[in-house]
Amino acid sequence: MEPTIEVTGLRKRYGRTVALDGMSCTVRPGHVTGFVGPNGAGKSTTMRVVLGLAAPDAGTALVGGVPYRTLRRPLTHVGALLDAGALQPSRSARNHLLWLARSQGFAARRVDEVLEQTGLGGAGRRRAGGFSLGMRQRLGIAAALLGDPPVLMLDEPFNGLDPEGIVWMRGLLGTLAAQGRAVLVSSHLMSELQHIAAHVVIIGRGRVLADTTVSELLAAAPSLEEAYFALTRDAVDFRGEAAR
Repeated sequence: MEPTIEVTGLRKRYGRTVALDGMSCTVRPGHVTGFVGPNGAGKSTTMRVVLGLAAPDAGTALVGGVPYRTLRRPLTHVGALLDAGALQPSRSARNHLLWLARSQGFAARRVDEVLEQTGLGGAGRRRAGGFSLGMRQRLGIAAALLGDPPVLMLDEPFNGLDPEGIVWMRGLLGTLAAQGRAVLVSSHLMSELQHIAAHVVIIGRGRVLADTTVSELLAAAPSLEEAYFALTRDAVDFRGEAAR
């Protein structure tokens, strides 16, 4: 399949709240795409719809040209990190991954490979419930990589990482994109996205505000952060004193 994510005209309501209001964007292979917006802008809802965890009221979300729910052995097509805490705390890190691997027919050696790739080779026998947030993030990345997928969707992958971990994550994301994968990264860390993303989709109140290259945004603003603030100024529902 072609490694792409295509979102077209997505609409989604939760009661009176409009989560998505005609969301459309495409994530293409070969580079990291940043996915940014204020809290409540619709980032998580969009990712959940793509992964079949939420049904849209209208519109389509396709991975490689087909709905996620139609994929056989989906972990070989899409790797996702939405919640690093979504694990059974009494299981070891290795057993957590083994459970996923067996559900997809992967060999146990693949579990050991992704543990080493994410720096958890020496912690695989430890209970995941005792992991720090940074280690849980690494375990979530290991799970996303398990099927060697051409498409990756990562929600706040830098959360909880120490400086060494942040440098490691930069390198990993760059390598995955250079391998021709489509890599979507949702993050509030504009400085990190400015370093690693070639493309960015900025959203607010369920709509796309900008879908362009980082270089184009930097041609009109001193930083990605400044460009973001300018575009989302009217799409923020709460402003603290410092933002007034």
